[in-house]
Amino acid sequence: MTDLLYSEEEEALRAAVRDLLGDHCDAASVLARAESDAPHDRAAWKALTDGMGLAGLLVPEELGGQGASHREAAVVLEELGRAVAPVPYLTSAVVATEALLACGADELLAELASGRTIGALAVGLHLAPGAAFPAVRVEDGLLHGELTGVADAAVADVLLVPAEDGGLYAVRADAVTVTPQVSLDLTRPVATVRLDGAAGRRLGDAEPAVRRALRAAAGLLASEQLGLADWALTETVRYLKERKQFNRPVGSFQALKHRLAQLWLEVVNLRAAARAAADALATGEDADVAVAVAQAYAAPVAVRAAEEALQLHGGIGMTWEHPVHLYLKRAKADSIAYGSAGAHRSALAALVDLQAP
Repeated sequence: MTDLLYSEEEEALRAAVRDLLGDHCDAASVLARAESDAPHDRAAWKALTDGMGLAGLLVPEELGGQGASHREAAVVLEELGRAVAPVPYLTSAVVATEALLACGADELLAELASGRTIGALAVGLHLAPGAAFPAVRVEDGLLHGELTGVADAAVADVLLVPAEDGGLYAVRADAVTVTPQVSLDLTRPVATVRLDGAAGRRLGDAEPAVRRALRAAAGLLASEQLGLADWALTETVRYLKERKQFNRPVGSFQALKHRLAQLWLEVVNLRAAARAAADALATGEDADVAVAVAQAYAAPVAVRAAEEALQLHGGIGMTWEHPVHLYLKRAKADSIAYGSAGAHRSALAALVDLQAP
């Protein structure tokens, strides 16, 4: 039986990432960035990649990566979720990297593994694994078309673009027009990518690459949602122990104890589902089922944890200065990212041959 507990190495990795994010992505800094025209934290990204080599966790050592597994990447994503860090880790180090691994694009993989090049798969953030994805036209060897809802496109150096000829093309960002879209989640902005005769280099077949990338994205997104939910629970418990009403801590009221106990159970269950998905992606055993289970469960828990945090923080939770709204927006955006919980329940029903009602 697989051991889903965190290893000593994973706990050491968590501690190092949490320390780094404590220096770079404190609540005040993230809020200030969210209000600016440049929400991505380049300094934090450089520290994570140059300093710790985390962009190459999923890349083999012979290509300049760390040769680690999805379990380690999941630990990093837990901490990024806990800090709602505005860095393109999921989109570049997971999604784009997985697509390139499927294509065997070694040279570009090495660039992404270093962190000096940021990649983005040019499909909508909402697309579930296995869903049909839009593609652009190929005319005289040049790419034409428009793709919407592409996460972190604004900060990408290279875009991986699916085309109607079935290929996946690498297109440099300076060859396309990237227009920001209004995004609920200020820390993971989406954009429209327009190609007007852009030159691209064919890397391989789009269908298996996109499918592999989105499956890994959905599975590891559950770890981000776990980190977010765990922060919401921990901060709410801390606040309710300090806040007093009627000359006693608010957290001593029975009704609030019950609400927090229920939320704790849900977060624990989410941890089990997220760890199972990360382990299944690492081993390749029943990965489709584990990913569908994790995503069917993760979104409602993360959203509820953030909603409870906002409510139980009372008046201060409703203010812009308190970071809880960033967590609620990330949780809501994540709930439709890489497939909604409903889409994953439907996929799970088909995978285990369970008749839908």
